[in-house]
Order: sequence, then C-alpha cells, then structure tokens
Amino acid sequence: AAVVDLERALGARFTLVPQNVDGLHLVAGSSPERTLQVHGNLHWMRCARECTGGLAPVPEEFGPRPGGEPLTESESAGLRCAACSGWMRPHVLWFDEYYDEERYRFQSALRAASEAGLLLVVGTSGATNLPMQMAQLAAARGAALVDVDPEPNPVAELARNSRAGCVVPGRAGEALPGVVARCIEILGAPAHRSPAARQPPNEGLPGG
Repeated sequence: AAVVDLERALGARFTLVPQNVDGLHLVAGSSPERTLQVHGNLHWMRCARECTGGLAPVPEEFGPRPGGEPLTESESAGLRCAACSGWMRPHVLWFDEYYDEERYRFQSALRAASEAGLLLVVGTSGATNLPMQMAQLAAARGAALVDVDPEPNPVAELARNSRAGCVVPGRAGEALPGVVARCIEILGAPAHRSPAARQPPNEGLPGG
C-alpha cells in the first residue's frame, strides 16, 4: 500500500523497478505504465523458440500442483505457442541470461535512475547487477539515495557514503510506510488514479 500511495502522490515523476517476478506490486495497485519489471513476470509466458516476441498470459487453470504430476492434454496444449506449436517459457530472466530493453527495460531502468532526484531502495541485497548499477548512477549524480533494509548491504554502504544518502534499518513492512509518508510530505500531495487493466509486463512504456 505504501508504494501505491507514493505513486499516487508523485504521478508521472514516479517509476517502480521491482526485482521480484510475482507481479504482486501490480496486484497491490501499482500501474503497469510506471512499473519496469526488469526480471519479468511469472504470470506471463513467451515462445521458447523466439518465433515471436509477443507475450501471452499463463492459463488461469494453472496453479499449485503435486510434484511430478503430469500435465493433462489440455494443459499441455495451453503451454504451446499459437504461432509455431513449440513450448512456451516463463517470461522471467534466468540467471544465465542477459538484461535487454525489449523484454526487461534495461535502458529504461538505468535512464530512470540517471534522471531521479530521489532513489528509494527497499529490501535488496545489492547482489544483482541492474539494481546496483541504478544505485551507483543515482549516487554519482548526487541524488538522494535512501536504503531501507534490516541487514547491511552494498546499497546501504553507498548511501552512507553519499552526500544525500540515508539508511533506514528495518523491515520494509515496518519502516516503509513512515518513509513514504515523509517523501509524500516533502515531494507532493496525493492524487487519485483509476485502477489499470491487466496487460503484458512493461507494455506501452516509453522506449518499448
């Protein structure tokens, strides 16, 4: 709720770059237009053969199931590409794959960090490449860098050594509402936004 409140307050000045692939930020109310899902979204899939760059939603009938339980004929058909009949794959960035702009909005995320006046980093270990690059870009420009995390991490160290940095030690669920309230107080008043319809990750964003 705190992240949604911050977006509503800042409007077009706000960009969300989640690392998780569960899409829960969108479920909570974050807008697809301002959310750069740099690691993808498990609720969407694409052709493993790359015959097309389009995304398709994972069929709604798929859910938790016992390990080793075989797919039914209908379920198998639902995981086939409509264009080439090959297997679909989850729309997520695997560990041996590379960020790109078309699928994962790599350049858009870096551009957002390079233009930000405030970068709020919540609950990241700093171990993944792109989030750390974003923090380094913001710090190098002298932007306000705020790290919210209960554990020491590279972003927190960067914030401590930054001219406009701040470290808030604590769990996101406990510390973030207060941090967001203060950001809204300083940066802008809330504005109403209507809920957005479901659409493919990162669709319709500048540079896409």
